[in-house]
Amino acid sequence: MAELTRLSNGLTVAIDPMPGAQSAAIGLHAFVGSRSEADGKGGLAHLVEHMVFKGARGRDARAIAEAIEDVGGTLNAWTSRDQTSFHARTLAPDVGLALELIADLVRAPKLDESELEREKLVILSELGECLDAPDDLIHDRLFEAAFGDQPLARSVLGNEGTIQGLGRADCVQWLAEQYRPDRLVISAAGKVDAGHVLLLAEALFGDLETRAAPKIAPASFLGGTRSDRRPAEQTHLALAFPGLPASDPGAPALSLFAQAVGGGMSSRLFQELREERGLAYSIYAWTQGFADTGLFAINLAADKARATEALNLALAAVNQAAVDLSDAELKRARAQVEAAILMALETPQGRADAMARSIEIFGRIMTVEEMLAELRAVDASAAREAGAAMLAGPRAIASIGGKLALAA
Repeated sequence: MAELTRLSNGLTVAIDPMPGAQSAAIGLHAFVGSRSEADGKGGLAHLVEHMVFKGARGRDARAIAEAIEDVGGTLNAWTSRDQTSFHARTLAPDVGLALELIADLVRAPKLDESELEREKLVILSELGECLDAPDDLIHDRLFEAAFGDQPLARSVLGNEGTIQGLGRADCVQWLAEQYRPDRLVISAAGKVDAGHVLLLAEALFGDLETRAAPKIAPASFLGGTRSDRRPAEQTHLALAFPGLPASDPGAPALSLFAQAVGGGMSSRLFQELREERGLAYSIYAWTQGFADTGLFAINLAADKARATEALNLALAAVNQAAVDLSDAELKRARAQVEAAILMALETPQGRADAMARSIEIFGRIMTVEEMLAELRAVDASAAREAGAAMLAGPRAIASIGGKLALAA
C-alpha cells in the first residue's frame, strides 16, 4: 500500500513497497522546468540538471558515476517544461546511497566555471542533434505555434544565444529559488522499507528551508502557425487544438478520444492515411496536460507533394470521429490505455514515476483502481463530446520542410 508523508518543511515523500521485488527505484521530482525560466534564460533548467552531475559534495563527475555503478545501479535525470526529475535504480541495500547521491546533486553541486563552459558545448551538441531531427523539432515548433510568446512555448533546450549567455550565478540562483520543499517530492517504490526511506528523507532534506518558490506564470492556448522551411526529405506537420489541464475531470475522455483516433495501428488515422492511402509512414495523435492548460495534437510525416492532402485528410478523420466514434473503438482504446497503465506499474520505476505525477496533478496518490474507474466511466458519447469541444477551439499548426496549407 502506497504511503504519503509530508515532512515538517513541506517536502513530500511517497513510498510504495512491492512484495517480491529485488530492486528499488527512488527519485527526487521537482515540479519546475523550462516554463519557469526568466526571459533570456532559456535552457537554464536543463543546464542545471546537467551541471549538478559534474561534481557534488566530495565527488567529481567520475566519482559520482562510479559510486552508483559500483553497486550495479543507475543514476540519471531529465527536464521537461514543468518538471525536473533525478532518479536512481538500485538493489535494496543501496537505496540509501542512491538518495544520498541525489541529495548531493541538488543541495551541494560544485558548479565549477570551467566545467560549465564544457557542458554548454555538450548541450549545444544536443541542440544540434535536435535541429537535425525534424520528428523531434516539430514538437518545439508546435508549442511555439500553440502558446506564442508565453514561457510554456519555450524549448527545454533553449537556443544557442541563451545557452551561451548563462553563467554560474544563474545556476546557483535557479537551485536556490526553485528547489523549495513545497515543490519537491521524493518517490520510492520496489524493495523499500518505508521507515528507512522516511529517515533518509528527513536526514538529507529535512533542514531545507521552508520558503515559497516563485509562482509559475499561467499559460493559455492561443493558436497560430510556425513554418520552418529548412531542407528535409519529407514534410513534417503537426496540428494542435486546446486540450485540458491534467486534473480536469474531462481529461480521461479526451485521452481516450486521442487513443481511438490516433493511438495505435487500429486507429482511424493509421488505418485511413497509412494503410488505406499510403500517405504517411508516421502518423499519430496525442494529448498532454499541464496544471493550467493542455493540447490535443496530430503529428505526421509525408511526401512534400502530398503533405497538405495528408493533413487535411487527418483533420477530416478527427472531425468525423467526433461525430461517429463507435462503442467498439472506445472499448479498444480503453483496453490499450488500461494495459499501458498496468504494465508500467509492474516496475518500480513506473510506480515511483506514477506516484510523483499523481501528487503533482492531484496532491495525492491515486490508486490503480481510481485510475481504471475514471477510464471505465467514459463511454463513446463522452469521448465524442470531448473531441467536439476540443475541435471547436483555435488551431496551432507547425511544419518543417514544406509549405503550410490547411483546409478551413
